[in-house]
Amino acid sequence: MSRQLVQFARYLLVGLANSAIGLAVIFIAMAAGLGDIPANAFGYAIGFAVSFALNGRWTFGHAAVDAARMWRYLLVTVAAYGANLGAMILARDALHIDHRLAQLLGMVVYTAVGFLGARNFAFRSHPHASR
Repeated sequence: MSRQLVQFARYLLVGLANSAIGLAVIFIAMAAGLGDIPANAFGYAIGFAVSFALNGRWTFGHAAVDAARMWRYLLVTVAAYGANLGAMILARDALHIDHRLAQLLGMVVYTAVGFLGARNFAFRSHPHASR
């Protein structure tokens, strides 16, 4: 299997783990008395940290995940979300695709932009030798 395919499979697995952990944190925070919005922000922040650490070390093979990579990863995440939103709105409003399918298309675009951005920008330099 090609290195890129392995990385993409790992990226998808990290995304599933990130989603599960983030959702669990949101529900736990709400059960502990935190309101919806702060619980959501806390869950997404924890999910982002998990995603950054796992993708940096496991998916893309970097021994160190430093602040510069974290900022680049944050930019990639914001860009991926913007692409998701743009694709969803375009599909829904211009192409008149059902809003549920438009959401799925947006998720596909988010995943593609996120993976390519993480691979080629956020985690682009000097992976450790074991990869």
